[in-house]
Amino acid sequence: MIKKLIIMLPIIVLAMQQKADEDSIRFIFEPDSLLLHVGESAEITIKMVTSNGKLSGTPFLIYGQPRRSLETYPRISDSTGFAKVKVKPYKPGSLKLRTRSISIKREDRTYGELKISVPKPKLKKIVFKISNDNIYEGTTIRLEPVVYDEANLIRDDVSVLLSSSNSKVANIDGIGTLTTLKAGKTTISATVDSLFTSIDLKVIKNPVRSLSLYSDQDKIRTGDVITFKAVAYDRRNKVVENAPIQFSYNGKAEYGIGLPASAQIMSDGRFVAETKGIYSIKASSNGYNAQKTIKVGPRNVAKEVELIGHGLISNVYTSDLWIWPGIGEHEGKDFAVTGTWGANGEAYFWDISDPSNMKIIDTVTVDARTVNDVKISEDGRVGVISREGASNRKNGFVILDVSDPYNVEILSTFNDDMTGGVHNTFIYEDHVFAVNNGRKYDIINIQDPKNPFRVGVYELTTPGHSIHDVWVEDGIAYSSNWADGVHAVDVGGLKFNEKNQKKIKFNPLLLKAGQGSPSNPVHLADMVDPNGHNHAAFPFKSQSSDKFYIVAGDEWFPWRYPNKPRPYQPRGGFHFLDFTDTNNPKEEAIYTITEAGSHNHWIKGDTLYAAYYNGGLRIVDISGELLGDLYRQGREIAFFQTGHPDGHIKNSPNVWGTIPYKGYIFFSDMYSGLYCVKLVEKNKESTP
Repeated sequence: MIKKLIIMLPIIVLAMQQKADEDSIRFIFEPDSLLLHVGESAEITIKMVTSNGKLSGTPFLIYGQPRRSLETYPRISDSTGFAKVKVKPYKPGSLKLRTRSISIKREDRTYGELKISVPKPKLKKIVFKISNDNIYEGTTIRLEPVVYDEANLIRDDVSVLLSSSNSKVANIDGIGTLTTLKAGKTTISATVDSLFTSIDLKVIKNPVRSLSLYSDQDKIRTGDVITFKAVAYDRRNKVVENAPIQFSYNGKAEYGIGLPASAQIMSDGRFVAETKGIYSIKASSNGYNAQKTIKVGPRNVAKEVELIGHGLISNVYTSDLWIWPGIGEHEGKDFAVTGTWGANGEAYFWDISDPSNMKIIDTVTVDARTVNDVKISEDGRVGVISREGASNRKNGFVILDVSDPYNVEILSTFNDDMTGGVHNTFIYEDHVFAVNNGRKYDIINIQDPKNPFRVGVYELTTPGHSIHDVWVEDGIAYSSNWADGVHAVDVGGLKFNEKNQKKIKFNPLLLKAGQGSPSNPVHLADMVDPNGHNHAAFPFKSQSSDKFYIVAGDEWFPWRYPNKPRPYQPRGGFHFLDFTDTNNPKEEAIYTITEAGSHNHWIKGDTLYAAYYNGGLRIVDISGELLGDLYRQGREIAFFQTGHPDGHIKNSPNVWGTIPYKGYIFFSDMYSGLYCVKLVEKNKESTP
C-alpha cells in the first residue's frame, strides 16, 4: 500500500510558482560592507527580495564563515524575508556573513554574501610553555613560544626570533628545538616585532650512564601496538627517575614490499608497524643507548565479500537505511527502510527476510524533496523519517506506525521551529533527537506518537556553530558539529549500580553521567575538529583493550559539480578519538583512503563497517590498542565496490550508510539502492 501525506496537484502548481520566484530573488545587505575589530558588534539589515524589489514572503537562513569565526543572531529571518542581524567577529581575517534561501530543490537555492573585514589585533605577549626550568645536559626538547594578541587569540601567523645567551650550554633553532650541551645556565630569548620575553634555564649534569630496554613481545603483527619500557641507571646502577629518554627505530622490510620499513614510535615508547619486517628499536639518553630487535609479521585479516542480494533503485537517489526484526504477526521476518535524496519525499519499506530477494513492500510519501534519515524504535513499533525541502517550508519529521511494515501508517508530523529542515534523527527511549536547521538538536517526546512535544534542546554557544548528526547510546548523546567536533552529552546516562557496573567501567563517560535527562541535557566532554569536517560519531568500547574511543567521521567535498549528473569526489576518513580520560581526549589513529571520502559508519564488536561514498563499503579490523594509520597497517578486512549499469548515475559507487545484521552486512548506495553482502573466508563461498 502506498501512503501519501500530500495532494499532488497543488504541490505542482506551488512548485512551479516557487521556481519562478527563486529564479529572481536576491539579497540586499545594508550596509553592503563592514569593517569590525575582534569582539566588536554591529547590526546589519538583510532583505530577500523578488525582481520587483518586494520582500519575498519566505524566510532564509543566516550564518557566518569560516566556522567558529563569526557570531550571528538570529540564524533565520522572519517569515517575510527580513532580518536585523547582530554580528560579532571572534577571529581576524576576511569573514563572510552568508545567507541562503529555503527552497524545495537544493539546486534552486539562492545565496547572498556580505564581506566583513576584521584586522588582526595588536600582539600582546609571548609565553614560554615549559614544565621544568631544570633540564638535563645532552637532551633535546621542544620549547615553542606562544604568541597572544590583544584579543587573547594565539597567533600562529607570526615568526618568533629565538636565541640562547650561552651557546656552549644550550642552543635553540628557529622552530623551538632546544639542545642542551653541558651543565650551566643560559637565557632563552624570544622576539617578535616590539615584543620581547625570556626564560632562564639551568642545565644540570646528566647522571645517566646506562640504559635497559625491554618489551613483553618479540613478534607482533602489523597494526599491533607494543610498548617498550626503558630504564635509565646512574654510575652506581641506581635508577634515574624522570630521565629524559628518546626512542627511535630503524628497520628493513621483507623483500618485495619496498624499502624502507614503515612504522611509528611515540615518546612514551608505544610502537606500531605498517610493513612486515625486522625492526630495531633504540632508547637513548645522554649519549648512552639500549636496543631491542623485534619481528613484525603480516596481520592476515583479509577476507572476501560475497554479494547476497541487491534491490535496485534507479529513478531517484537513495539516502540512509535502517534494519529491524518484525514483531507480532511478522515475528521471524526482517525489514528495512531506505530514504531518498533530492527526490519526491519517498521512504521505501522492504522485506529482507530473504536477503537474496529483497522486495519493496510499501512506500510512504511526504511533502519533502529529501527524506535524508530513517530510524526505527528499538521495539519495532515506531518509525521516524526526516523532511527537507517541503513545498510549504514546514519541514521537520514524520512519525510512523511500522508495526506492520506492509501497511505503514502516518501517525503525526512535527515541524515546530524546523523551517530549515531536519537532516538527521535518532530514537531513544520514547524520544526523538532531531538535528534542527543544522544548528542544534531538539528532543521530542513521542511516548504518545500521535501527540509529540518538545522537551529539550542542546545547542552550542560557539560562534557560527553548526551540527550535522546525533547518536544516542546508554543515555549519552554523541553529536557531530563540524569544526566544533564531537560533543558527548548526558541525556539520561546510566546511574551507577551493581547491575551496570561493568558497562559503566567500560564507558568512562557514564562515570560522569547521572544528572542529565531529555529535558535537561548536560555536557560531559568534547573535542574540537581542527579540520572542520566532523560529520558523524559512533562510540566504541573496545572488546580487546581497556580503551574507549569515539570514532568521528569526516564529510568533505573539495570539488563539487553542482547541477550536473556526475559523481562527487569527496575526501575524508574516520578519526579514533581516545576518550578513556574524558578530561584529556586525544586522537590516536585514523582510517582513511586518500582517493575517496567517508560518510556514515557502524561498529560491532571490534569491527568498523564504513560507508565510504566513492570508496564503496569498507570493513576494518579495529581490535586491540589503536595507533597511527590503520589503512597502511593492513587492518582492512575487505571492501566492496558498488556501481550498476542501470543506476541513477551509472556504474558509479556512492555508499551512504551500512548496518551489520544477523551475519550479513546491509548498506545503501546513493546511486543504486539497497545491498546485502556477507564476509567469507578467502576462496570460500557461504553455504545457502
